[in-house]
Amino acid sequence: MTVKRIVPNFEVTDPNATKAFYRDLFGLDVAMDLGWIVTFATDEPTRPLLSMASEGGSGTPVPALSIEVDNLDEVHAQAHSMGVEIPYPMTLEPWGVRRFYLRDPNGILINVLSH
Repeated sequence: MTVKRIVPNFEVTDPNATKAFYRDLFGLDVAMDLGWIVTFATDEPTRPLLSMASEGGSGTPVPALSIEVDNLDEVHAQAHSMGVEIPYPMTLEPWGVRRFYLRDPNGILINVLSH
C-alpha cells in the first residue's frame, strides 16, 4: 500500500472567501470548487507529509498547516501589504529553518517557511 497524497481539510464558514488569500499570497490555483469546498493546488511535485507535534518549536503554538516557499521575504512582504496578522515574526530558528506564522482569513495558524 502506498499513500499517494495527504489533504488537510479545514472547516470554514465561507470557503470562497479564502480564494483570493491563497491565490494572491501563495500563488495557488483552484483545483476544485464545488461551492461548499474549494481545493487549492500547485503543479510542483510533492511527497505526502504528516507531522505530529506537542508545540510549534521555540515555544510557539502548533500551527495547523506549514507552507514551504521559495521566496520567504516576498511572501512576508506581501502578507504585510495585505494586512495579514503575523503572530510570530520572521525568525531564523536554531534548527536552520527561517519562518514566520500568519493567520488566514479564517483564523487558521499557518507556519510559512524556507529551508
